[in-house]
Amino acid sequence: MAEEQNWEETNNHTPCANNCGFFGSPTTLNLCSKCYKDHCVKEQHMSTAKIAVEKSFSQPQHQIESSSSPSSSSLATALAPVSTDSVVAVKSQPRNRCGSCKRRVGLTGFTCRCGTTFCGTHRYPEQHACTFDFKTMGKEAIAKANPVVKGVKLEKI
Repeated sequence: MAEEQNWEETNNHTPCANNCGFFGSPTTLNLCSKCYKDHCVKEQHMSTAKIAVEKSFSQPQHQIESSSSPSSSSLATALAPVSTDSVVAVKSQPRNRCGSCKRRVGLTGFTCRCGTTFCGTHRYPEQHACTFDFKTMGKEAIAKANPVVKGVKLEKI
């Protein structure tokens, strides 16, 4: 029956190039649809970052040519978009993993006063080498709760 309709079975079932378990196609660079979408988004971010870097390097040079002493605020505004994007990318860290053993904690994670999330095993400060100074905090709390009471000195007769 396939011969009558000139139908050929395509053998384009190649695994995704990222080894995610799905099948890719030659039109999507042998990537599955999700990996191809991620690839396109990554390329778009790279191109915008490249343009921002080129802009930050070229803008101060033009200002130096046009004026003999560029203002520091104009240099700061030219470099600001690049530096804030890189800082945000560096500081973003998944909060659903233990800070010591990197085990997934989900909703049962414990946030320590040092600002890190830990599993049930590492939730105590002794278990994860906490950097928070509990001793000083305790002394300050006691001093604030119990002010020093001094009587007025008596005048000598």
